Amino acid sequence: MVQINFLAILFAALIPLVMGFIWYNPKVFGSVWMKESGLTEEKMKSANMGVVFILSIILSVLIGMFLQFVTIHQFGALGMIGGDETLAKPSYTAFMHDYGNAYRSFGHGALHSFMTGIFFVFPLIAINAMFERKSWKYVFINTGYWTITITLMGGMICGWYAMDGFNWVTQK
Repeated sequence: MVQINFLAILFAALIPLVMGFIWYNPKVFGSVWMKESGLTEEKMKSANMGVVFILSIILSVLIGMFLQFVTIHQFGALGMIGGDETLAKPSYTAFMHDYGNAYRSFGHGALHSFMTGIFFVFPLIAINAMFERKSWKYVFINTGYWTITITLMGGMICGWYAMDGFNWVTQK
């Protein structure tokens, strides 16, 4: 059975906040990002940051739920049988016995999440930015943030598949 580690998803949901504090710090990309976004200090201070942080965590949980399907390939096998393991043929049980934890590591999850950043997040941000008449600097700052962030999130979700352990690399 493919198990979901909700604790891993919750911890992964904190990564965007931590990365945001670093990435968008004025000493890193914060000042350039504010300029490219058309934001001012006054506008930034006018937001209710408690609400922003809580909604960010909730939305990050949704990202984490999606990243499971990107990084944990056993969900594909579960989908092939319609999601009900009780109706599966013996070949499914044998497959899961042999490959149930295959490619369940931080490195594997990070790789697939990184590719998602390049081939999914980048085009989304770039398309929106073109219509919003934002600069390519804006696109690369935000794409870089999200690509690194989801790379770490996907690595954590894929590698921390059981409460009793974490795998950095795929087991041989």
